Amino acid sequence: MLTLHHLDNSRSQRVLWLLEELQLPYEIKRYARNPQTMLAPPELKNVHPLGKSPVITDGELTLAESAAILEYLVERYGDGQLTPPRGSPEHLRFRYWMHYAEGSAMPPLLLKLIFDRIGNGPMPFFIRPVARAIAKGANKAFIGPQLKLHLDYMESELGKSQWFAGGEFSVADIQMSFPLEAAQSRAGLDASRPKLTAFLQRIRDRPAYQRAVERGGPVMPGR
Repeated sequence: MLTLHHLDNSRSQRVLWLLEELQLPYEIKRYARNPQTMLAPPELKNVHPLGKSPVITDGELTLAESAAILEYLVERYGDGQLTPPRGSPEHLRFRYWMHYAEGSAMPPLLLKLIFDRIGNGPMPFFIRPVARAIAKGANKAFIGPQLKLHLDYMESELGKSQWFAGGEFSVADIQMSFPLEAAQSRAGLDASRPKLTAFLQRIRDRPAYQRAVERGGPVMPGR
């Protein structure tokens, strides 16, 4: 039996969504973040040494990393669903976006989250002005321009087709959902980028996405 070790408000929501898309039987084991630190609980280290989510177990197999899990599930259980034909231009785009999501899109979003917390978090009063100045400078000089660059790029790419890999919904769209929902939550993604906004609405309208939210809770990657 497939088991998803699901941490709330995390990348594991994408795995839950794919399981629902494929209508696979699975069990879900929930883990809650520490309310003060927002870190995963130590119990996850009993499943995988890094103690992070997502992680699945499938018989003797334990597998971490979002893209690796999504590819494993669709290749083993998908029966050709949600993946463009191998050798096609769409399959190359599919591979590209599977890697782009975490390799290129997420780093500036993570930096924004960190520097926003530095600028707004509790600290001794005599340090606060310096910390806020550093956070503001980082956002203005590097993080903000990088976010704009990537959002403009993704908006342009979705102008070529309805979905990231082409005309059909694929696992690449599931992989790309997390950085885009994070961008909408904390990086200024709004109606000024209509193609990305429409993409988010399309995925949220999918019945499998809605079932995943019912089982795993709302997606709040800005936390």
